[in-house]
Amino acid sequence: MLRPLSDDLFVLDVPFRIGGMALGGRMTVIRLPDGGLWLHSPVKLDAEAKSAVDALGPVRFLVAPNTMHHLSLGDWAAAYPTAKVLAPAGLRAKRPELRIDVELSDVMDVGQSPSIELLLAHGIPKLEEFAFFHRPSRTLLLTDLAFNIHETPSWLTRTYLKLSGVYGKLGATWFLKSMVKDKAALRAWRERVLGWDFERVVPCHGQVLEQGGKEAMREAFAWA
Repeated sequence: MLRPLSDDLFVLDVPFRIGGMALGGRMTVIRLPDGGLWLHSPVKLDAEAKSAVDALGPVRFLVAPNTMHHLSLGDWAAAYPTAKVLAPAGLRAKRPELRIDVELSDVMDVGQSPSIELLLAHGIPKLEEFAFFHRPSRTLLLTDLAFNIHETPSWLTRTYLKLSGVYGKLGATWFLKSMVKDKAALRAWRERVLGWDFERVVPCHGQVLEQGGKEAMREAFAWA
C-alpha cells in the first residue's frame, strides 16, 4: 500500500475521479525524526490504508494542503483524535464542522519538525495552496498547483490535459491558471520555491518526478 521514496518518505496512490476525469490521487507520509508521522493530503480512509500507516508509526499531523483536498480529512481526524489537523484558514468557512487545530501560515513554526518548510502560493486566494519542502529527502510536495500525468485511460482527461499543454509533463492546468488573481505574487512564490534545494517533486495527481524537479518547476511556471 505505502510505497517508500526514501527512508522517511512514503506515498499511497489511489484512484480518484472528479467531473468525469480520472486524475488519480496521492497521500504523502513523512516520518519525522521522533518517529511520528506527518500526513499530507489524506486519501480515503479504509482498513488497509490505516493498517499500512499504523505500521510506520503514530500519526501526529494531518495536513490539508489547500481548500480543495479535504474530503477524507474528517475521517482521519476522527480515527486519530490526538493528531493535530493543519489546514488553510479558508477551509474553516468551507467546512465549519471539521476539526482544525492549526491554521497554516507562511510565517508559522510548522511545529512538526525543522525538516519541513511551507510556502503559500500567493495570488490564488480561492485555492490557498501551500507547497511543502522536506529537506532530508530534497522533496517538494505539490497538490493542485501542478499535475504530472503521463498516461490515462480517460479520453476526457487526456483531452483536457493536452488542451492545457501539460499532458506528459509537470505543469499547471487551465483551471489552475484561471484561478490566478495576482501573477506578480505567484511569481514571487515561484522564485522562493526555486530557492529550495529540492530534486524530487511529488504531486498529488500524476507521476512522482524523481530527478530534475527544479528545472521542471521552472518550466512549469514560466507562464506566471
